[in-house]
Amino acid sequence: AEAIQTVIRAEIVAGNSSITDPYDVVKKLTRGKKVTPEVLAEFVDSLDISDEAKNRLRTLTPATYVGVASELVDYLN
Repeated sequence: AEAIQTVIRAEIVAGNSSITDPYDVVKKLTRGKKVTPEVLAEFVDSLDISDEAKNRLRTLTPATYVGVASELVDYLN
């Protein structure tokens, strides 16, 4: 969910989205629901973001998304 919010925020800053609250959009997807790959793909396709951003989100997996972990490690060293 963090990755999706981050991509949406970047799209808003770039002027590629009219979404006003990325947190709320993702919360509606995840809160109290099982999110299957099919549900996630449908959700991503429905987002008001660029096709490039949708493609990035489609390729992300929990194993490939590290968020800011590497930056935090460097910061803490």
